[in-house]
This record gives sequence, C-alpha cells and structure tokens, in this order.
Amino acid sequence: MAFRQPTAGDLPRFPLIIGDSREEQGSGDTLAHVYPGTGTVTREIRMANADDVDRAVAAARAAAPAWRALPGDQRRNLFFKLAALFEAKSAEFAPSLIAENGSVSSYAPYMGYDAAQKFRYFGGWCDKIHGRTIPMWGGPAHDYVAYEPYGVLGIIVPWNGPLFAATMVMAPALAAGNTVVLKSPDLAPYSAMKLVELIQEAGFPAGVVNLVTGAADVGEAMVSHPGIDKIEFIGSGATASKVLANAARSLKPVGLELGGKSAVIVFDDADLMNAVKRGMSGAISANGQGCVNGTRLLVQRGIYDQYLQTLAGMASHIPVGDPYDPSTVLGPVISQTALDRITGMIDRGVSDGGRVIAGGQRLGGDHSDGYFLPVTVLADVPNDCHIAQNEVFGPVLVVTPFDTEEEAIALANGTEYGLGAYVHTKDLRRAHYVTGQLQAGMIHVNGAGEAMQPNAPFGGFRKSGHGRLGGIEGLREFLQPKNIWMNLAAPEG
Repeated sequence: MAFRQPTAGDLPRFPLIIGDSREEQGSGDTLAHVYPGTGTVTREIRMANADDVDRAVAAARAAAPAWRALPGDQRRNLFFKLAALFEAKSAEFAPSLIAENGSVSSYAPYMGYDAAQKFRYFGGWCDKIHGRTIPMWGGPAHDYVAYEPYGVLGIIVPWNGPLFAATMVMAPALAAGNTVVLKSPDLAPYSAMKLVELIQEAGFPAGVVNLVTGAADVGEAMVSHPGIDKIEFIGSGATASKVLANAARSLKPVGLELGGKSAVIVFDDADLMNAVKRGMSGAISANGQGCVNGTRLLVQRGIYDQYLQTLAGMASHIPVGDPYDPSTVLGPVISQTALDRITGMIDRGVSDGGRVIAGGQRLGGDHSDGYFLPVTVLADVPNDCHIAQNEVFGPVLVVTPFDTEEEAIALANGTEYGLGAYVHTKDLRRAHYVTGQLQAGMIHVNGAGEAMQPNAPFGGFRKSGHGRLGGIEGLREFLQPKNIWMNLAAPEG
C-alpha cells in the first residue's frame, strides 16, 4: 500500500505576511520541512530572521492606533465575515493540516469549524467591552475603570496544533483591540500561513495580523523586541523557562499555556465502555500529541482487570495509517527524534515496573517510512515513575490501580502539572467532591474534551502555565485596566 504524498502546489507559499505583502521567502535559514507520514520533504522554506521580525513589529505598531480606534461594531463585522470564510473554506485547510504534522483527514474539517466558532464568539465581544464606575468617599469625585488593549501582541504557537492554538489566542487578542505578530512553527508551518491569508481575504486592515515563520531564534527575537508589548506562548515548559528569562530583562508580561500529564480517574461505578472510549481518546487525539490529553489512567481496583482487557482490545483495533485515508484514526508522531524519545520512555516504563498490554513497537512494512507507533498501553505503572510523571506526547497510555477516593485524588494531584483531569462516576456526590479536590484548570466528568469551546476558560495550574484562554477570562488576558479619578469638588473662591 503506497501512502499518499503531500503536493507542494496544495500548500501555502508565504512564510512571511507583513503588512499588506505576502513574501515567498524570508531572510533567515532554509528549512526542509518533513512530512511525518512518509519522512519526505514537502518544501524548502526560507524562514524569517530578526530583521524580518523588526519589519513585522513595525507593521503591527503602525496599524495599532487605527485598529484600537475602530468602532466595535465594525470590528465585530470583520470577525463574523472571517468566521463565515472559515466555514465556507474549512476543507481548504486539510492539505496544510495533514502535511505539516500528520493530522488525520477527518480532523481537518473540525479545525475550520472550531476557528469559525472562536471568531464568531469573540466577535460578539467587540462591541461589548466596557468599563465600570467606582463609588468614592472622602469628597466629591467620579472614579471609573477603562479597559484598553496592550498594543502589539507576540504569539508563539506549537507544532502539534498551530491553527487551533493560534486562533485560540488571536480571536480574543484582536477583539480586545491588539495587533498581532504570529510565529508559525518551523516543524508545522502551513496552517498558520493559510490562517493569515484568510484573515487578509476577510478584509482586516494591513498590519493588524503579521506572520513570521521560524525556529527558536525568531521566537527569541520576538520575546526580546521592545516593540512587542506582551507575549503569549503555547508550548513546552522547558522553552517557557527560556521565554520568561528573556522577557524578564524588559519586565514584559507573558501568558503561558504549557504541558500536562492529565489524570483520568475511573471509579468502579462508572459506565465502563464510556470510560474506556474516553480514555482511549487520550492516545488518539492529535495523534497522542495533545497537551490536555488524558494519558494517565487511574482505575479503581474492582474493575481494573476488566478495564485493562477492554482497553487493550480497543487499542488493537485503532486504524493506524495514511493520514489522507478517511478511515485512519491515528497518524504519525511528528519526527524520528520524537519517535525515538517515545519508545525510549516506553522501555524505561517497563524497566520501572509497567507491562505492555498493547502496542509498544514502531510499525514497519507499509508504515516504515513514516513515524508510526500504534496505541500503546502500559499497565501496573507506579505513579512516581518517569513515564507517569512526564509528558510522553505520543499515543501512549499508562494505567495505575487505586482503592479509595482519597488515594485517587492523591495520585491525580501527584505531578508537577495541572492542566486537565477527567473523572468517570455515576455518583453525583463523588463527582462534586473529587472535582473540588483536583488541582487542574479544566475538569471533565464522564467526558473528554467537550469543554474546549470558545466560551469556556482554558488553562492550567502549576507547571501547566498561568492565565486563561477562552470565555470572558480569555478576553481579559489581553486588556489592561486603567483607573481614572476626577475631582468634582467646587473650585475654591
């Protein structure tokens, strides 16, 4: 079976979009982008450098006063036009999404719909951003609070879901009146290019959204740039530490959405098949490369063996293959480096006491040119071992038994992360109690991922970051409050 190859003619050509210009090459290094489905090069891309970042920031700063002053109803109408374009052209994103990181074709239409929902929701906020008055004492005065944009926002998004991440930040940031410089990741550059092209097509003024495609050096140039007023970073904790250190030199504010090691707690009164299906989603969503995926399964001992048997059986029937094939459920991981790291973690997990009950080895045969690993399940994994404490970022689930509610809570909270958590139970008292004890920013009861919609806040505790994206909380991340006090006392004499 021959796997389909990406066609260069189907992919965006503009790694830089600055002001009203679309540029086919930057001034930085040349990247040979690799398609993870076959290990072949999709295109040679001349990326941006610090000089290109300067030009993008200048365009964003030039556009900022008019964009901030644009009446809310006009900004709202642009958002609604863009949302309609996303819906009408959602299929056009498929080539970019598949080629850049091996996303499966069934995933692509949802990404267009999701982007439309974000811009439609935050478009509705454009004409509703208002301040408040504060009663004063000690003398006649009028005091009020106004909410204003930061100015120019620098957005750095990860390779595992550039379109999802970029729209999650850009929609509230633009609604609040900021202009944007977006960095498309070097490992997955295409969907962000397509996104900014569509924003231009919708009629957003030149310079409101600018794109630079590049690697770490471009991100560093953005973080240290004096013309960028705030950074929003989505990615790994290791890179976030470097971002914060760089931003600290100018005391620049930084929003962080980072990784997770989200626990899935399955109590013995749960709907078993629902809990297994939802647990499996942690291994297949974004090819197992999602920050909020539930990959650490904590199962009560009364149903532990039955759960394992059902989970392993389901894992063996997950179709792994060509991302262009509509029947494919699980595609490749991003690179050979990632595949080597993941299999190394599996081996270490076995050494630490886990046992492989599904998958575990790289796929050969027709899959051998790409970076394919089947759904892999490790049972009996100690909660304090390396694979239970650290992100695998691949289609790997680890399973640990527990006996009591308190033990489940302690195990779930027993990592440095706090992004997501999932609870399966039919007991309403237990659901309220356990979710109240879990230290995570987003918790699902008897579900997996449904709360990730634009009107709900998303973000984490501890090493999973700070700040929120989504809902009114997400809008406020991109507004600064200004307090104004006016003396109303009559002039003396």
